[in-house]
Amino acid sequence: MTPGLTPATEAPRAFALPIQVVEANGITAWLVEDHAVPVVSLAWSWRGGAALDPQGEEGAAAMAAALLTEGAGPLRADAFADALRDEAISLSFGADRDNFEGGFRALADALPEAVRLARLAMTAPRLDEDAVERVRARAVASARRALETPRGQAGRGFWARAYPEHPAGRPSSGTAESLTALPAAAIRGAIGRQMRREGLLVCAAGAIGPEALRALIGEVFAGLPEGAPPAPAALPGFRGFGQQVIPVASPQSAVVFGQEGLPAEDPDWEATQVMLRILAGGGFASRLMHAVREQRGLAYGIGAGLDVMFRRGVIVGSVATENARVAETLSVTRDEWRRMAEQGPTDAEREDAVAYLTGSLPLQFADSRRVADSLLTLRQNGRPVDWLAGRAARLRALSTADLTRAAGRVLRADGLSVVVAGQPVGL
Repeated sequence: MTPGLTPATEAPRAFALPIQVVEANGITAWLVEDHAVPVVSLAWSWRGGAALDPQGEEGAAAMAAALLTEGAGPLRADAFADALRDEAISLSFGADRDNFEGGFRALADALPEAVRLARLAMTAPRLDEDAVERVRARAVASARRALETPRGQAGRGFWARAYPEHPAGRPSSGTAESLTALPAAAIRGAIGRQMRREGLLVCAAGAIGPEALRALIGEVFAGLPEGAPPAPAALPGFRGFGQQVIPVASPQSAVVFGQEGLPAEDPDWEATQVMLRILAGGGFASRLMHAVREQRGLAYGIGAGLDVMFRRGVIVGSVATENARVAETLSVTRDEWRRMAEQGPTDAEREDAVAYLTGSLPLQFADSRRVADSLLTLRQNGRPVDWLAGRAARLRALSTADLTRAAGRVLRADGLSVVVAGQPVGL
């Protein structure tokens, strides 16, 4: 037998990462130590993000995140960028609907400089007027571009209707109008709300041990104000809204469809993930792709899955097709949704989906950056430290009956909410 190959009769080896839990200065970090390559990645986050933007100041968190690397302390934007480039350091920040994140990747020898620059960015951002206006112009242009396509219109309309009274219904990066009117004081306010010593989730991967990580954490987050960011408003239930059409002059329509999902801690979470891969997330292996593209040629592609925010999963899918084919595409989609809800998957479909999900799991952890980011996602979803180690076994233990039960419990074909942006015929 070729070395490294597992005989077909043997059970596949379980994939696991040796996660160490490191405590430092009241902060708990997860670490995957690996000295094969002299690179260290650190990722961290706070709850909040765009959910903490006050009404009328949408985009403040996203602007703040973009400006943290546009100069800090004594370094203006160009000098800060030069300092990062000279040591081959990648440092970035971002704000999504419910989290504010930061992270860097650096050679082990460059860690002192990475720590210095990350700390400066968080504790002494400059927010120079020219940098603010440059980042603002870029953000406004991006917000306007997002609405130039049917897909952008459909996505914005979907979330606004699903969560009309919650920040989740607003564009996390703001609108052209809110960004244009956003004062520098609002950006500083977003930084003050978010950059705190408490509420931090930290993950690290690469050529660093526990003791060195303890020291690094103390240095990176030194100088942050005491306390935690405000708690974002709890996510309400998904508000079903039926079918809505947004008129857009285009030969094609973009469709976004979805429904309520389930909490991340729900016992049917993984069964639902497998079921949705069979229904809508498996590329050419999915039922929707087979029914919509292969059998009828209605669209080039279609898919759906769990969009996770506020530790809840919302089932969201999308498709684009000619205006004349939208009605049939939606009819086929609802039929497949209903068939899965009523009948569940077959044994063969379950086996294929589980094989893919377990076999592809290691690909999520191919380098230190992806390891740190993936660990951070686990922590944001409230997973225990041994959750990943048992993932493959839990998936293999799922029966077809488990998936059928989850499908019947979660899927609601008649309650599927749909936004169509375009000029659909017959809707």
